[in-house]
Amino acid sequence: MRILAISGSLRAGSSNSRLIDALALLAPEGTEVVVYSGLGDLPHFNPDLDGDSPPAPVIRLRDEIGLCDGLVICSPEYAHGVAGVMKNGLDWLVASLEFGGKPVALINASSRAVHAQAHMRENLLTMSARIVEAASLTVPLQGVALSPTEIAADPTLSGQLRSVLAAMLEAGPVQA
Repeated sequence: MRILAISGSLRAGSSNSRLIDALALLAPEGTEVVVYSGLGDLPHFNPDLDGDSPPAPVIRLRDEIGLCDGLVICSPEYAHGVAGVMKNGLDWLVASLEFGGKPVALINASSRAVHAQAHMRENLLTMSARIVEAASLTVPLQGVALSPTEIAADPTLSGQLRSVLAAMLEAGPVQA
């Protein structure tokens, strides 16, 4: 199974990005976790640009979505909403044929970030995502300065991330 993992944060050292990187370290044999790092390259969403030849970063994102069997999204909350860069990425995928029906896990790096998760869930359901509830959880890293390697080595944190991967494998890829 090929899982595309997206951090909704552009901040260096982001807890969301560290969780995604740790998830990639924990992928079991036969599972590839590809970390997508192009959110910051996407132009602001503009339907006028989304014609026959969308911008190259949009094509790359859609290609990655098309190649994956599922997605894991870990995004921060800003002002009780989805981070702007993450929302922009989702907006570019609304009309994407590659996205519909894909299993999606939502990881939250802060137990206080409940509003963004609810908003993202609503956006994703509107986009025909298949949210995998058993793979969606909060891994509280706020204020914890562990590297991805240290997260992967921590028995509690790695256990939580392994449960995400196991639930995604059980959910399986999109059905044709």
